[in-house]
Amino acid sequence: MFSSRLKELRLEKGLTQKELAQKLNMQNTAISKYELNERKPDIDTLNQLAKFFNVSVDYLLGNTNIKNATDSADKISESLNDDPELAQFWDSLKDREDLKLLFKQTRNMDPNDIKKIIRIIKAIEDEEDRNDG
Repeated sequence: MFSSRLKELRLEKGLTQKELAQKLNMQNTAISKYELNERKPDIDTLNQLAKFFNVSVDYLLGNTNIKNATDSADKISESLNDDPELAQFWDSLKDREDLKLLFKQTRNMDPNDIKKIIRIIKAIEDEEDRNDG
């Protein structure tokens, strides 16, 4: 999956393998070997590629179809535009590490389903606040 994702991202930017290698200070053959699945990048190279293409390492490796974390966050924000209370609650949640995996799962959901999920999380948080208080 990595090899095809790398090629897809490179082509989206209109770069040849040689041009990409030059921009990243790599050997020209490295990109070719990655795209042919003849070689795997180390973690530093993965991070460098992810940063260059503005995608997550998970996206590069094929673990998710979300290019970067803001894709999910933006979709949730858009879904909550017409509900100020939920939008404000979302603002307090969106950077929580313990919920980021859940937010990634919203990518294929419609806005009404996203609202339901945020309402459920809000209800749980409200209940925990009442029990802690």
